[in-house]
Amino acid sequence: MRTQAIVSGLVSAVVGYASSFTVVLAGLRAVGATPAQAASGLLALCAGIGVVAIGLGLRYRMPISIAWSTPGAALLAATGPVPGGFPAAVGAFVVCAALMVLAGLSPWLARAIAAIPRPIAGAMLAGVILSLCTAPVRAVVDLPLLAGPVVLTWAVLLRYRRQWAVPGALAAAVVGIGLRGVGDLGTLRPSVAFVVPTLNPSVLVSIAVPLFLVTMAAQNVPGMAVMATYGYHPPLRPILVTTGLASAAAAPFGGHALNLAAITAALTAGPETHPDPRRRWVATVALGAGQLTLGLGAGLAMALVLLSPPVLVIAVAGLALLPALGSALAGAVTEPEGREAAIVTFVVTASGTTILGIGPAFWGLLAGALTALLLWRRRPSSPSSPSSPSAADQADQPAAAPASGRQ
Repeated sequence: MRTQAIVSGLVSAVVGYASSFTVVLAGLRAVGATPAQAASGLLALCAGIGVVAIGLGLRYRMPISIAWSTPGAALLAATGPVPGGFPAAVGAFVVCAALMVLAGLSPWLARAIAAIPRPIAGAMLAGVILSLCTAPVRAVVDLPLLAGPVVLTWAVLLRYRRQWAVPGALAAAVVGIGLRGVGDLGTLRPSVAFVVPTLNPSVLVSIAVPLFLVTMAAQNVPGMAVMATYGYHPPLRPILVTTGLASAAAAPFGGHALNLAAITAALTAGPETHPDPRRRWVATVALGAGQLTLGLGAGLAMALVLLSPPVLVIAVAGLALLPALGSALAGAVTEPEGREAAIVTFVVTASGTTILGIGPAFWGLLAGALTALLLWRRRPSSPSSPSSPSAADQADQPAAAPASGRQ
């Protein structure tokens, strides 16, 4: 049975890596990273995931899956070049990591993040990733013989083996690149590039703050929800501190952010991993080991991206982000109250407008908040009723593994 958990963890590592490493590389390149710096960032993120996943799994004996912030990488891709270049972006990564640590140490900050209306948070994320999600359409038009099989492979696997849809699309892209002719694929040796961070106020506002918000709202909070679905209640605040410190360590090497995983958590915390919930933590330890191994191929991954037409790389990234776009849009418009503010947030963010050197994610969030305040109406108070504690309130509770599977 332990073998089953190990295999599940290794499969989760491969799926998580193959599903979104193109998003990470595209995001880092967009904010000014050289190919070597982007490969270094990918390696740093894999190393951080490996160390934190193994450490938390052994410490709490729960399947606490860790991942890089895919929405955060999409934010970087949508932001584009920033004043001060990649060193300024790295400075924003460091500040984002500090905010994560602060959120773990200060309950009020975690509660403040939780207080952001769900429609506005979802609309901001949807606006950030919209342009990437339309890339597959552009790729099919511009490169039909290359992008067509990629999209077709994704569609077929989505029907029959959903978790392998994006890795399968990536494999189809690699085959297409190979048929076009392969040049220098680089090396499997780790590529490490240290970048001295610089602090640029406009970059901190356009990257650090939105990166922190999307990582919390689109990764950490859903990650806790997925864990709770399977009966696990890990302590949020120590996890935030740990992932924040790991993010700070990875930042000078190009890593943007680490966080709780959501999709990967569903792959490692379910009954398919192990019949006994108390034994499923082995899967996340295996996941960590798998990510450490995959990180050694970051140079090869970057070389494959460089050999591919840019629109094809973005197309694969867009396919990976389609589920996130669907969830974000659903969260933005499902509730009638606050829908106008969400739409304003989405439109401003998706516009790609940069003002005073500050990217659209910040302006979208600000516009949505102002719209919500403008339309706010005081509702009559209703009798209080018992409710379950929020993630922030649960942060101080002791960790406990469930006695059974899903709850």
